[in-house]
Amino acid sequence: GLKMRCVVLVWGSAAGLIASGRARGWRGLRAVASEEIGRQHFIRDIVEKDLAAGRIGQVVLRFPPEPNGYLHVGHAKAICLNFGLAKDYAGRVHMRMDDTNPEKEEVKYERAILDDVRWLVGDGGDEPWDGEVRFASDYFDDMYAFATSLIERDLAYVDSQSAEEIRATRGTLKSPGTESPFRNRSRDENLELFRAMRAGDFEDGSVVLRAKIDMGSPNVNMRDPVLYRVRNARHARTGSTWPIYPMYDMAHALSDAIEGITHSLCTLEFQDHRPLYDWVVEQHSSWRDSPRGERPRQIEFSRLNLQYTVTSKRKLNGLVSAGRVEGWDDPRMPTISGMRRRGVPAAAVRLFCERVGISKAESRLDPSLLDDCTREILEETAPRAFCVLDPLRVELLDCDDLEELEAPRHPKFEALGTRRLRFGGGGDICVDRDDFWDTETR
Repeated sequence: GLKMRCVVLVWGSAAGLIASGRARGWRGLRAVASEEIGRQHFIRDIVEKDLAAGRIGQVVLRFPPEPNGYLHVGHAKAICLNFGLAKDYAGRVHMRMDDTNPEKEEVKYERAILDDVRWLVGDGGDEPWDGEVRFASDYFDDMYAFATSLIERDLAYVDSQSAEEIRATRGTLKSPGTESPFRNRSRDENLELFRAMRAGDFEDGSVVLRAKIDMGSPNVNMRDPVLYRVRNARHARTGSTWPIYPMYDMAHALSDAIEGITHSLCTLEFQDHRPLYDWVVEQHSSWRDSPRGERPRQIEFSRLNLQYTVTSKRKLNGLVSAGRVEGWDDPRMPTISGMRRRGVPAAAVRLFCERVGISKAESRLDPSLLDDCTREILEETAPRAFCVLDPLRVELLDCDDLEELEAPRHPKFEALGTRRLRFGGGGDICVDRDDFWDTETR
């Protein structure tokens, strides 16, 4: 008989059924993963204890990417964690764009991010997140009012030092910082200067608003961190309304507090920033008189690192800008769009993130684990078809009768149906070139 050189796997939509009768898709995958490896982890324990103790009434999470590039495989872990917890505990997830850096952000990235999240955890119906897409820029007025309140409470001041001077006086891990000569400006002077910053009276980098905390703190992040900087740049959503923009540490914490986020999940590089996060939330709560139970809690977990894989947005952007790849969705890129274009099913990415697990231990995984998950999902969901890699057309001279054969689309799962094969009828067939030889030449 003919040697068939390969098997082509053609996967369908996540709406099909696998032989076990489980629906393919997010909920079906969660059941499979739970049965196979278990899914309990320390964040789950925290959430369950908070619910049992009545600290929270409902789990409210958020996924807040910065729209300055496409999402990569590391973001997939955060997406699956947040949306998975919300599903399991009848909670909700806020989709929020952290659009506080207008010089690097673009609307095209916002669209790509939303498409990736829909593909990864959506079910083809309603949006997987709660309500409308939120933006940090939605709260710029609130953030400005909060910063003003800090000045009024002598908890912030306008610093006229340059960025280099601020860096030089910040201190090191072994030595304390040095107070700015502008740290003791009067409240009225600080308010006047901050209003001038808001009015656009300063050039970029000439002044900043800093929190007044503790220049001798062992945590460098608590040494009077910058809260606002001057950026005379046009914003995609607010235009030229704002010549000043909040720093991430403040915008992140305030957005969580404003939205009533219960658990702010982030990777370990933000662990040293948690005291500042808590300080901002505390000051916002005392300003707004929020009940203690409504305050968000930051929890860190290890990021997803793959061997031989670059996940830095800056470096990935460099590959795109230099024309070394076709774009952010190039199949060779470790982006979610790249994996999707490469043919990796969304269920395989979710299963991969499930098996990676959630912990505080840093590790670097072999990319073959993702390949294994892809094969496992396709094994249960992909119809089969034979093909010839190196075809040679053969004319059938003595086979005028047309014969139709029925072949299964999957050798194990009858639910995937059958396909019809045609043979004969005076037509031609294709065989692999390696399966043909002329006896006179051998």
